[in-house]
Amino acid sequence: MQAEPLVATDAVAGWLERLEQPVAVTGGTGFVGSHVVDTLCAAGIRPRVLVRDRRSPRWIDDCPVELVHGSLGDDGSLRRLVDSARTVIHLAGVLRAAREADFDAGNRAGTANLVGAIESVAPDAMFVHVSSLAAVGPSVAIDGVGPEAEPRPLSAYGRSKLAAELAVRELGHRGRWVILRPPAIYGPRDIDVLQFFRLTSRGVVPLPAGERWVTVAYVADVVRAILAAAAGQAPLRDVYHLGEPVPYRMPALIRLLAAAGGLEARLVYLPSALVTFAGAVGSGLQRLGFSRVAMTRDKARELTARHWTARTSASLRELGLSEWVEFPTGAVETWKWYRRVGWVR
Repeated sequence: MQAEPLVATDAVAGWLERLEQPVAVTGGTGFVGSHVVDTLCAAGIRPRVLVRDRRSPRWIDDCPVELVHGSLGDDGSLRRLVDSARTVIHLAGVLRAAREADFDAGNRAGTANLVGAIESVAPDAMFVHVSSLAAVGPSVAIDGVGPEAEPRPLSAYGRSKLAAELAVRELGHRGRWVILRPPAIYGPRDIDVLQFFRLTSRGVVPLPAGERWVTVAYVADVVRAILAAAAGQAPLRDVYHLGEPVPYRMPALIRLLAAAGGLEARLVYLPSALVTFAGAVGSGLQRLGFSRVAMTRDKARELTARHWTARTSASLRELGLSEWVEFPTGAVETWKWYRRVGWVR
């Protein structure tokens, strides 16, 4: 029996009613995608979900979905996924890779392949492409970059996500598409920001030296934004930035994180050169086959950047998101989930 979704159907009922079916989802077994699939299924919608391994549906094991076996590199499976679909939600991509070519293959080329399939067999589909703030790059100002800013990605990951956005834009005025750029996303099922929860639970959190501010987003808010965009809430053929409207200074964010878990944590500031060195070591390990290395050269560049902040107020307004989960509240819920499944103490 399917568990209650993180985003209850009654909270997004208006958007679900306007969602055109069939619905196709890539990345539906992952962190954000599985929460999207949970809500769709709870609403009686049976999405098609692209999976590499039918035997490993992960978080959506109990969801009544149609599994389509394949990958973003397989044109045949992508055509089966989107054939006559009216809504396509694209969340799949490469978050960690040893080489820039691997990011490019998974993010740019994979998205271009999906766009080609949509043009061929689902030209009228509503296409929601979930990109990343990494595609536009960090901000020199605390208040952040808006969707209109000229992109200046600084990492291989960011460059590949920007290239994926350009592939989406190839649909031009022929298609219905929206690009969403979330910042760092946290919440139940996440394994990236999880590292900060684990460090906090151990009482010591290392941070790169220097003043840094960040925009964050609770996963439930990202799911709501995706469903709003898919329902046609916002104008088409545009880019929207997600996340809380007010950024957090990193030390303050960690203190809020600790307080949400009923803990105290000591902050240790590391020279940027040391973070860069750790990233180089991690990238070397990745090339040797250690796929779950958290710190890489690419990640080090992002961690030592000035501010990862975004201007989101206008985007949230256009998407119809008048409320959002503030970090202290979202962190409490995330601690509860991590502790329940045994990921943190």
